This record gives sequence, C-alpha cells and structure tokens, in this order.
Amino acid sequence: MRNISTVLGLVALALTNISPAAPPVTQRPIGELKPIVTLRIGKTADWVAVTPDAVWVGATGPNAVHRIDPRSNTEVASVALPGEPCAGLVTGFGHLWVPLCGEKPVLAKVALSSNRLVSVLDFATTAECGIAASNDSIWLVVETQGTLARIDPHSGSVRQTIKNLPPGSCNPHYTQGIVWVTSAQGAELTAVDAATGTILPTRIPTGPKPRFLTDGAGAIWTFNQGDGSLTRVDIASRRATTSIALGTPGHGGDVAFGANMVWTTMAGTPLTAIDASTGTLYRQWTGPGGDSLGIGHDSIWLTDYHQGTITRLRISDALAR
Repeated sequence: MRNISTVLGLVALALTNISPAAPPVTQRPIGELKPIVTLRIGKTADWVAVTPDAVWVGATGPNAVHRIDPRSNTEVASVALPGEPCAGLVTGFGHLWVPLCGEKPVLAKVALSSNRLVSVLDFATTAECGIAASNDSIWLVVETQGTLARIDPHSGSVRQTIKNLPPGSCNPHYTQGIVWVTSAQGAELTAVDAATGTILPTRIPTGPKPRFLTDGAGAIWTFNQGDGSLTRVDIASRRATTSIALGTPGHGGDVAFGANMVWTTMAGTPLTAIDASTGTLYRQWTGPGGDSLGIGHDSIWLTDYHQGTITRLRISDALAR
C-alpha cells in the first residue's frame, strides 16, 4: 500500500496536469488574415459542415442551409427548412442532418446528391447541442436528463435508447468506435461504445461546461464554455491529460481540427490556434466575428453570426510566421 504522502503527491500532480495554464501569446487583429472570399448567406450564419466537394452552413432569415462550392467559392444551393438550424450539422449516409428549433423541434434530412429536403423526423435536441454520425447510426441527445438516441439513418426509427448519461449531456461526437458526449451543465465527458450502446465506466473530467468537441492527433478536445479552456482527452486511455487556458469563456463558440492544430472560435476572439502536438496556445486573433467554423480544402471556414456571413481563410496564412 502506498503511504498517504505519496498518494497526495500523485493527486496533486494529476490536478496540475489538467489545470489550465495560459502561456503568453501575442494577440493579433483578425483583419490581418485576408479572406479568399466572404459570402453573405442570411440574417445570421451558424454551424458548418465540410465535405470533400462542399461546405454547408446554416442560416436564418430565412431558415435554410446553404451549399458552397469550394472550387468556385460560390453558393450553389440553398435548401429551405421548416425551422431554425440550431444544434449542429453532420453528414452521413448520403445526407446532411440538421436539428431544427421552433414550435416543434425536429430533425431535417437533406439529400447531398440533389440538395433537397427529403424528410423531417420527429426527433429533437436542445439548442446549441449537436448531432453525430457513426458507421451505422445517427446519434442525438433527446432530453436534458441524459438520454442518447441511436437513429437508423434509412428508416428514421430509433434503434436504441441509452439512458443515464449525466444530466445536461448535450453534444455527441463519433470517432474510433466511440460516441463521446459532453455535459454542458457539468464538467465531464462520457464515452459510449458505438457498437453496443454501453456507457463505458471511465468518468472523464474536463473544464467547466464543455459543449463543443472535436477529435485529432489521438485525442478528443473539449471547448469548455465555463472558463474558455480546452481539455485534451487521450482516446486510447480515455483520460484527460491537459487543459489549456484560452481566455475565451462564454456562450456559443466552436472547435475543429486541421493541419495538426485545434482551432476554436468565440465572439470577440474569432480564431485561436492550439498546437495539437505540444498542447500549447499557438496564436490568437481578436476582433469582430466568430461563432462557428469548419476546416477543409486547405482553409478555415469561419462564420460571423450577426453579419450572416461565412469567410474562407487560408490555413497557410494563419500559420505563417
């Protein structure tokens, strides 16, 4: 048996390793990054999904999702929706899946081949949460007490209901056989076996109020709204290894992975880059804009919620010394 001083020392070390520690970083104006293109798509612009041949973005005024061709940098389709896109976008099984808010929240299914709304399913999640696609299912948290629905993408029926997630569970994200679910009212991440729907036993601590998450470089990264930090969770061990203070707390925001960087956005701090190899804050831009983003086609696709625009920025420009 370890003596008490050894145990306390190990606990202190563990807490030190996952507590935010912000290194000095030079903030730059977002205006120094010159856009390839900026497109106005609606009264507001929110939620981005990137595919090999398109970039999709949600909008209000009117409620719709818009398809952008990254080769021509033009909008090529707009799909009207019977509600506000309010909880993420995900592609899978030949479709774009869009949770909608309104008098009756529902889930919209848009065909990627025809850019047409093909069905509206009777599933709802909380605004500002999310949706995920695994190899055989669509995943959605359908009530605030922690119920995860596994939806058959072909029939639109519930294949499985997973209960007893932490209250406030919100945003599912699929990678490497696991559905990872944030607890936006707490400070933890839950892992669910995507094959069986079993909640895996490891409790994974994060920063306060994690909502949005991404994966890359062998890790899950949670963007914590409570203190504006980013927590790294090792996928293999399902353990939190570090938290990085970004100084960007608040409602909204987004996180994505690309070019071995974790990218976050938050109103007032529209872009932050974190080196995924070292877990250190690399660069940060301040100024107007920000709210959601996607990475693809050698670019950062960044929305300005209040201006109703999406801007394409070169990743190489953001990483240039």
